[in-house]
Amino acid sequence: MKSLVCLKQVPDSETQIKVNSEGTGIVTDGIKYVINPYDEFSVEEALRLKEKFKSGEVVILSIGPDRATEAIRTALAMGADRGIHVNDDSLNQADPYVIAQALAAAAGQSEYDIIFCGHRAIDDDFGETGAMLAEFMKIPQVTLVTKVEVAEDKKTAVVERDVEGGKEVVEVALPCVLTSQKGLNEPRYASLPGIMKAKKKPIEKKNAAELGVDTEPKLQCRQFTMPMERQAGKKYEDMEPAEAAKIVVNALRSEAKAI
Repeated sequence: MKSLVCLKQVPDSETQIKVNSEGTGIVTDGIKYVINPYDEFSVEEALRLKEKFKSGEVVILSIGPDRATEAIRTALAMGADRGIHVNDDSLNQADPYVIAQALAAAAGQSEYDIIFCGHRAIDDDFGETGAMLAEFMKIPQVTLVTKVEVAEDKKTAVVERDVEGGKEVVEVALPCVLTSQKGLNEPRYASLPGIMKAKKKPIEKKNAAELGVDTEPKLQCRQFTMPMERQAGKKYEDMEPAEAAKIVVNALRSEAKAI
């Protein structure tokens, strides 16, 4: 079973984000970067499929600056076989359309049965790249996947996906793109032997020119701003419940305009 996992390195969710003085982006000094959590589900699922069929390969494909190598090495330590790192200044802040084009170009140079993506990245939260990638590759896609069962002949897969109010079961022909949702699995930790082995696993380097990708942006962020600070709440203490209820209801009606 050959799986290609698209992986993005993102700021740790516990990082305190600050907008730079020009309003053109965030302050990157001191930020801790990690694998996008939804991509971790993708790595784990690819590894489980390889273990199930006792053959194949798990390839990590990532676009990003030099530091993205750390995220690729982490996935290799989990058990992936090799990595592909697309490192090009014109792509490092690219929009989802351009990123999907670059991923498709790199994927087109690889062999795969399934392409896994996280259903969204927790930094920009677009949630578009996986779907665009499938369109560029001209292969089927299923998004928000929470369960994957690949047929023994590796020609089809039955997957469950989240829909509003329930689950949807879909049969899809391979090759395809699947975007991973929380609940698909519980990602494993990298073992010490895995970390040691990861140091020797190959990471192929590519750039936009080698992939023949047009890096002209289709989407540009004009300005970054922090959310408005919320006003402090009010406390009503040392009074009877009935009296407090009347005061709170009046405040909700006259001050907050909530009722």
